[in-house]
Amino acid sequence: MKHLFRALVLLSIFFGALEAKAQDAASALIDAVQLYSSGKVAAARDQLQQAVRTYPDNDALWYYLALSQAATSDAESAKASLQKAVALDSTNFWYRRMQARLSMADTEKGIPLYEALVRDFPDKSEAVYELLEMYLNRKEFEKALAALDAIETEQGPSEEVVRTRYDVLTAIGRQEEGAQGLEKFCQQYALPSVLSILGDYYLSEFADSLAQSRYQEALELDSSYIPAVLGMSEVYRHQRRYQDYFSSLEPFFSSPDIPAATKSMYIGNMTRSLDPKMLQLHREGFDKMVLEATQAHPADSTLLSTAGSYYYSTGRPKEAGQWFKKAAEAYPESLSLSATYVQYLSLQEDWEGLRDYSLKAFRQFRELAFLDYANMANYRLQDYDAIIGNCQYLLTNYPKDKQIALNAYSMMGDTYHELGKQKEAFKAYDKALKINPSYAPVLNNYAYYLCLEGKKMKKAYAMSKKTVEAEPDNATYLDTFAWILHLMGKDLEAKPFFKHAMLYGGKESAVILRHYATVLEALGEEDTAKVYHNQAARLEAKQ
Repeated sequence: MKHLFRALVLLSIFFGALEAKAQDAASALIDAVQLYSSGKVAAARDQLQQAVRTYPDNDALWYYLALSQAATSDAESAKASLQKAVALDSTNFWYRRMQARLSMADTEKGIPLYEALVRDFPDKSEAVYELLEMYLNRKEFEKALAALDAIETEQGPSEEVVRTRYDVLTAIGRQEEGAQGLEKFCQQYALPSVLSILGDYYLSEFADSLAQSRYQEALELDSSYIPAVLGMSEVYRHQRRYQDYFSSLEPFFSSPDIPAATKSMYIGNMTRSLDPKMLQLHREGFDKMVLEATQAHPADSTLLSTAGSYYYSTGRPKEAGQWFKKAAEAYPESLSLSATYVQYLSLQEDWEGLRDYSLKAFRQFRELAFLDYANMANYRLQDYDAIIGNCQYLLTNYPKDKQIALNAYSMMGDTYHELGKQKEAFKAYDKALKINPSYAPVLNNYAYYLCLEGKKMKKAYAMSKKTVEAEPDNATYLDTFAWILHLMGKDLEAKPFFKHAMLYGGKESAVILRHYATVLEALGEEDTAKVYHNQAARLEAKQ
């Protein structure tokens, strides 16, 4: 009896110790979870790492350690900790799910974990959805369809399942079967979203009457459902019922509640895809559409620019410019809007406007491209002093940038030539070539201007030869080299370079055509020379 009493006492002490140990582990877990929940993830991780060393058989500690390790981007340690938790309790869905989620990126490992999870916990649809996502990412469509069937069996029909199944079947060329599934679903659960998808399907199959029927059903359920509104408008357009087309879209464009980006996308797609003749024929309706959109969102930069693109595409550049300018002025801090307006001015050859706005944009953004546009405008306006001033500004303010200096000296050389200051032009070219001795644009121009003066022909020949070797299909460089050969009395050598230039754009330059004709005359080929003189004359007449 004495021994039995002693054994009972020892058992009581043993179980008491176990209970105390469990309480200590639970206390450590609670403290760590509080740290984790308050955002002190690193502190929670450190505390849990200490706790699992003391209580290695506590699965919950390992699980929360894994959570904190994953939150601090230590995925490999998190996987190892989860492995411990699962080994201690493989019946815990949350342990197993997190273990699978950490392997989602590695589908070779992740898919088997998810498949086992779904098999062991068939009532947990969230795991099935995640497995479905992995199947779709790997394009394992048949398995994805089976997963969808499992979800539907467990939860019953749903919009998410039926739409996903339609997308999967479409991807594998079974779109008609997917549409049948949508129809079956709509017999029980008529939803505007599903009905609109059906309308889109029938419209793509040129079944306009069926498409119209489905869109109409969707609009009866929700008259403002945008996909159905747009779909119905497309039916009207296909049927050439343009009055109905425009009136059906009026609520879409005039409503301020519909995002401006959505309207902008529609207008952009419409402008690009529709036959220009159709846009012109119904221009009044399309114009109204664009105006309604901009009136609903008068300060939206994207929509203002889209309006500009629409007017430009429909042959009204003046109106387009007003929209581009309005967008740029409404958002003076926008580099892209200013750049768009500058490009527009350049295309319209509005040289004064381009010069003024480019300088304004350069002062605002300090982007050198704007100064390039200003110089382009100054060249066209023959304000050569302004170009030289801009180049000197660049050399003063960007003294260490060799590319900027190269471009500046190159431009100064060209500009001084236009001013008739050949000495200054050649000095500028020399400075450019000191930076880059192989810079073809400068070599070409320098060589050409030297040969026009009949000076330093050997130097001109050497420079021009380098450009042709660097770019053997450049018609301008070929012309310069061939003309130098002509001036050196080497017409027979010059001829093949001109012939090559003709293949690469030379026929589009009156100067090159005249040069070639002159060489042909020198070679006694009068009839062929006349042909090229005539071509040059026609080009000059167009200018």
